[in-house]
Amino acid sequence: MFNGLDHIAIAVQDTDEALKIWRDRFGMEVLLQEVVNDGAALLTHLDLGNTQLQLVQPLKEGPLQSWLDEHGSGLHHFCLKVDDTEAALANAAELGLAQISTKLHQGTLGKRAVFLDRNETGVLVEFTGP
Repeated sequence: MFNGLDHIAIAVQDTDEALKIWRDRFGMEVLLQEVVNDGAALLTHLDLGNTQLQLVQPLKEGPLQSWLDEHGSGLHHFCLKVDDTEAALANAAELGLAQISTKLHQGTLGKRAVFLDRNETGVLVEFTGP
C-alpha cells in the first residue's frame, strides 16, 4: 500500500524563523515553497537526502493554527507515499484506521492528500499521491 516516506512535517508559526535553524544551521537545501488549500498554509520543503522535511505554516485560522496554539512549534505528522490516495484510504478504513476528514486536500505540487485519525498510534499520519 505504501511506497515509502514522502516527508516529515514540522508545524511552525514563522517559516522565516524556522529556516534560520533548518536551512542556515543544519544546512538543508530548500527544494520548494508553495501556498496550498486556498491560501490556508505555506509549505516549505527541505532536502533530507532520502526524504524531505516540510515546514507547515498556517496562513489562516483553522485546525493547524489551533494545533500550534495548543502544542507550539514541533513535529506535526509524517506522510506516506501511495500510488492511489483513494484506494489507500479505503484500505486503511478496512484495517480500522479512520480518516479525520472525508475530504481530500491539496498536498505538495498538486498531489492529493488525506490525514488519518491518530487512533491508538498517537501519531498523525498523512497519505499523499496522485
